[in-house]
Amino acid sequence: MGFIVKWLLNGLAIVITAYLLPGVRLSGFGAALIAALVLGLINTFIKPVLMLLTLPLNILTLGLLTFVINALVIMLTSALVSGFSVAGFWWALLFSLVLSVVNFLLNAIF
Repeated sequence: MGFIVKWLLNGLAIVITAYLLPGVRLSGFGAALIAALVLGLINTFIKPVLMLLTLPLNILTLGLLTFVINALVIMLTSALVSGFSVAGFWWALLFSLVLSVVNFLLNAIF
């Protein structure tokens, strides 16, 4: 799959997830595309560093710290992208879980 198709599918997944969760606000599809791009960049460059730095603690918590890191990545994306906001940590955590499922389903369909 090409980069553009993956980007559009991730934007669509963000729109669907924001529609499902009342604690997430999205101003439109353009904001979702920007959020998908920023989220992809953060997941590519910042998240691996965070995972490496927290590896001992992540092993100690049997991987549960990964959920916290995912929520923090969503909150960072929310802070960087205007038109995309998450009400708090728990909404960010739930958003990351639902977004993973929606992304999986959309990638399976397309």
